[in-house]
Amino acid sequence: MNILCIGDIIGSPGRQALEKLLPDIKKEFGVDFTIVNAENSAGGFGLTGRIADQFLKQGCDVLTLGDHTWDKRDLYEYLAETDKVIRPANFPPGAPGRGWTVRKAKNGQKIGVINLLGRVFMRYNVECPFRSLENIVKEVRKETNIIILDMHAETTSEKVAMGFFADGKISGVFGTHTHIQTADEKILPKGTAYITDLGMTGPYDSVIGQEKELIIERFLTSMPNKFSVATEDVWLHGAVMEIDDKTGKALKITRIQRKKE
Repeated sequence: MNILCIGDIIGSPGRQALEKLLPDIKKEFGVDFTIVNAENSAGGFGLTGRIADQFLKQGCDVLTLGDHTWDKRDLYEYLAETDKVIRPANFPPGAPGRGWTVRKAKNGQKIGVINLLGRVFMRYNVECPFRSLENIVKEVRKETNIIILDMHAETTSEKVAMGFFADGKISGVFGTHTHIQTADEKILPKGTAYITDLGMTGPYDSVIGQEKELIIERFLTSMPNKFSVATEDVWLHGAVMEIDDKTGKALKITRIQRKKE
């Protein structure tokens, strides 16, 4: 079982890169199931139902979100009606949508996908992601032992801690949010695939996807300004996790970097 995990899609450059590069990547790695973090895909902040539908038609199986989940109000109703787009499960009760889902892969195998939000340096007060994971895993395991977590968090330490906490409980943990791919992909001691951050799918001639001149000006002046998604040097970043169908344990994890020509 090969599960493709793709890092934060940034605006229209990221959407175009996904559309162009996804078919060849899926063919190259024999991908059975695709998970994409889509929380920055609508103009760099948030997701809309229309864009979500586009991603799903292009062959993405589950879309995950993060701290920009609520940036586009039209997504609220959409989240309440779908199990293919999930938001962080540790938002308080009453938030629209769901935080985990179980979907069938191309080969018929069920895959559980969980989305969680870190608490360190984040703008939302959410429930403990560690305890939330424990509770959700009990439910997901009633249907499948292949479970992948998108840990959307700011700090490396929180993501690494989640990796070790989840080791042996689920099949794989990938981090999102910081937009820079880390070179620490590994199989943890109890059989869980792990990478601290997938990186982003979008323009790398930028500061984490935004026009670099605007970000530099803000650092120099401490004055607010309107960010704008950059357009140059567009890459798709992510990873493929090879999972044993029977045990749910990870066999291999491979980082992916592909340039949109």
